[in-house]
Amino acid sequence: MIKQARQMIAEGKIGEVRKIYVEYPQGWLWKGLESEGNKQAAWRTDPKRNGLAGCMGDIGTHAFQLAEYVSGTKVDQLCADLYIKVKGRPIDDDRVILLIFESGASGVLMASQTDTGVKNNLKLRIYGDKGGLEWEQESNNSLHVRCPDAPNQIYRTASSYLGSAANENTRTPEGHPEGYIEAFANLYRNFAKCIDADRSGQTPKKRMGGLSRHRRWHPRYGIY
Repeated sequence: MIKQARQMIAEGKIGEVRKIYVEYPQGWLWKGLESEGNKQAAWRTDPKRNGLAGCMGDIGTHAFQLAEYVSGTKVDQLCADLYIKVKGRPIDDDRVILLIFESGASGVLMASQTDTGVKNNLKLRIYGDKGGLEWEQESNNSLHVRCPDAPNQIYRTASSYLGSAANENTRTPEGHPEGYIEAFANLYRNFAKCIDADRSGQTPKKRMGGLSRHRRWHPRYGIY
């Protein structure tokens, strides 16, 4: 569904993008688990082991990348507020960021590991001058398409009406959950295809949904 949303925006299906909301709420660090023997919490909240970026470095980066990847435009300016919700924690566990994109679209990024009771629900909403798209990880088989002058629609994974990018990255028939592991398998496969194409002097096929004309090489993260 992420590939479908990206392709629809690239093809102008929702018009010029005006607003981008992306959020990554978690609740597992709602209290000081690091002082209760939880090893995951201990290293993630320790700046000596995790670095200075707490919540944003851990999960906010995923929301940031998702917003840029799907919208097809990069963040140009931002204004961030960092918070420590659990007293005594040395690095941030909650953030709110205002965004301005190169295209002129404005947006908001929210990331928190102290949203009590929330599991792992990455969310994205993008609105243009012709329509809007909404997606969330905990219902990842569905893409909500908002129309100003027609009934709202729900696109479903593995359906025949989806675009080439979504079909290229679909691994299971209709009705089967699109799994977390399959998503990583798509990333690895598409990454390998990008390397093969680069070595042969070709451009990766657009249906793969992997790269745009702004492709770059990062020494740590590879092609992005």
